[in-house]
Amino acid sequence: MFTGIVAAVGKIQNVTPLPGGIDAGVRLVIDAGGLPMADVALGDSIAINGACMTVVEKTADSFAVDVSRESLNCTAGLDAVGEVNLEKALTLNERLGGHLVSGHVDGLGVVRKFEPVGESYELVVEAPAELGKYLAFKGSIVVNGVSLTVNRVEDVPGGCQFSINLIPHTIQVTTLKHLKAGTKVNLEIDLIARYVERMLSVGKDVQG
Repeated sequence: MFTGIVAAVGKIQNVTPLPGGIDAGVRLVIDAGGLPMADVALGDSIAINGACMTVVEKTADSFAVDVSRESLNCTAGLDAVGEVNLEKALTLNERLGGHLVSGHVDGLGVVRKFEPVGESYELVVEAPAELGKYLAFKGSIVVNGVSLTVNRVEDVPGGCQFSINLIPHTIQVTTLKHLKAGTKVNLEIDLIARYVERMLSVGKDVQG
């Protein structure tokens, strides 16, 4: 589990195809940036742009993960050199500064707007239609591994747009500063919303 509070901005330094041909994934070597690595062991989980990955190699200031082809197909930003948001798995003695995050990407969104508004920025993302029912005013959403609060939701043809206000601190300490219209982003819906939807849907098909 994670919190969606980015601990460091790292950088994918190397992307190497794994053996197995076109259906194989890749190995990423990542500069950990300011993420402390002393307590990271092989097999530990680290969220990279919101996607939970397993450490397979490490040094004092970098680590490597293997990303399957399935994961590559379902995420954005894990197939090329560039900056990424990093967070180590939550421990029971830490503060839950964001919200409970599983590190499982539920879908890809597309940035429709990213513009300054006063001292902050407005981020508008279009989510797939199937995720729209999980988005709510003042609810939580994870964008590229960052826990954020939804300010506005609007259903649109083929999808659902939501708006977020990004304060200067969030811009400074995450990779969200690099977003622009047309950029794909990893989305994870709120864990509680997922269970509420399941509870409300159980038995409907049987009764119908």
